[in-house]
Amino acid sequence: MDCVKLLFVSPEINPSNRKARSIPILNPFDKYGRVFFFSWLGFMVAFLSWYAFPPLLTETIRKDLGMTQVQVANSNIVALLATLLVRFVAGPLCDRFGPRLVFIGLLLAGSIPTAMAGLVTTPNGLIALRFFVGILGGTFVPCQVWCTGFFDKNVVGAANALAGGWGNSGGGITYFVMPAVFNALVGSQGLPAHKAWRVAYVVPFIIIVAVALTMLFVCDDTPTGSWSDRHLWVREARESEGNIVDINSGVPPSSLSKSPSMTNVMDIEKKSGAQTPISLEPESQPIAQFDAIRADTVVAPTRKEALNVLFSLPTVAVAVTYACSFGAELALDSFLGSYYATNFPGMGQTESGRWAAMFGLLNIVFRPAGGFLGDYLYRTTQTLWSKKILLIFLGIVMGAFELAIGLTNPKSESTMFGLMAGLAFFLEACNGANFALVPHVYPFANGIVSGAVGGMGNFGGIVCAIIFRYNYTNYGRSLWIIGVISIAANVAVAWIRPVPKTPTVNQ
Repeated sequence: MDCVKLLFVSPEINPSNRKARSIPILNPFDKYGRVFFFSWLGFMVAFLSWYAFPPLLTETIRKDLGMTQVQVANSNIVALLATLLVRFVAGPLCDRFGPRLVFIGLLLAGSIPTAMAGLVTTPNGLIALRFFVGILGGTFVPCQVWCTGFFDKNVVGAANALAGGWGNSGGGITYFVMPAVFNALVGSQGLPAHKAWRVAYVVPFIIIVAVALTMLFVCDDTPTGSWSDRHLWVREARESEGNIVDINSGVPPSSLSKSPSMTNVMDIEKKSGAQTPISLEPESQPIAQFDAIRADTVVAPTRKEALNVLFSLPTVAVAVTYACSFGAELALDSFLGSYYATNFPGMGQTESGRWAAMFGLLNIVFRPAGGFLGDYLYRTTQTLWSKKILLIFLGIVMGAFELAIGLTNPKSESTMFGLMAGLAFFLEACNGANFALVPHVYPFANGIVSGAVGGMGNFGGIVCAIIFRYNYTNYGRSLWIIGVISIAANVAVAWIRPVPKTPTVNQ
């Protein structure tokens, strides 16, 4: 009963960092609940538009534009390429300007090419258009960074997994929405097919703009308000009557504020660069816990610091595993409808699309499951190795399912859909478990880590899409190749520590 109550009431707040210790999923009137709501909703409508073309590409758009199988595959690859570039840029932008404004900017930028779908008349025109629509896929990074900034580490895995999973479900919802809009325009409005599919893309444009503008006016950048005020809680923690130094050392706040150590801390806080791990001398031990609080604040890192974070082994490890799991999901979202139509010729565009939609819709449950499992294991074991082991286990079993589907290439609907449901669980839970670990890697540069991992997810999607492209309609062979890569990659990074060996804060 208490768990249900937490869905409605305003959450308990961690006084040291102003982050919520529960997720008020059903309370949009609370600022934490409102940010959570728009995090997943914004990403969902972006995903819906980003993947709005595959449901109608199976038959309608392909015939109207005279596209070959290779051109369809190329359009799917290009749609991922723009997202790859945007995600790598979005991470540092989130650290500098705040995730909310980056989120809104990407939504509005991606809505423009979505509305221009009606102008496409050639296969190359569609490929070019899908490149710019791919901007919307970059919204995943501010979605995760925004959640991380509002929810404490005991629930951040669940918050990120829920927001990411419900957002990813847009890839499944679009298989229902776009054919339904298209059929309504043809059946009820009497439009010819070549006009109806073009008009249909006005719908996601309207939805995206409405969500972006609402997000602009009703949400906050951080728990303390605007992005420029994100250090406010650090100053308040230092100045408050219940100062942590008084508790641990008995040193009065007045003497603490005059110490050289505190001066150095505040100087670092004012820098434009990210803070690095601080080695505390004995005389500075009284402010150790204050440093711990401060290091949870995101700052804009220097180029050198950003590169150190980007190429560190813990960042590489989570990026590689995400490239395997989310990369495979992106490719399957594009090709699954065609795979079903090939193996089960009796299915038309609408029915094969609906079955393909199930894979994306399972994100509503399966991706959050990975985040919840990661948080539970962390609370139980008090070690991040538990999250890392879970991530590797899910990744290896995911690869095993890809092998099983690819090698058997089922011609029975029950076998195919059963194996795909199993793959969906381990693949999508792997995505959730990944972003349950990401916030711990470098808390002060969470945008960079999230952008790198998200970008590598798209890089994996491009690799998987290329594998599908060069195997043409032999979808089974493509899947088992991806399975071999997934198992090998997860085993290869299993030994890497979940966080840097040099002690940093909130790990």
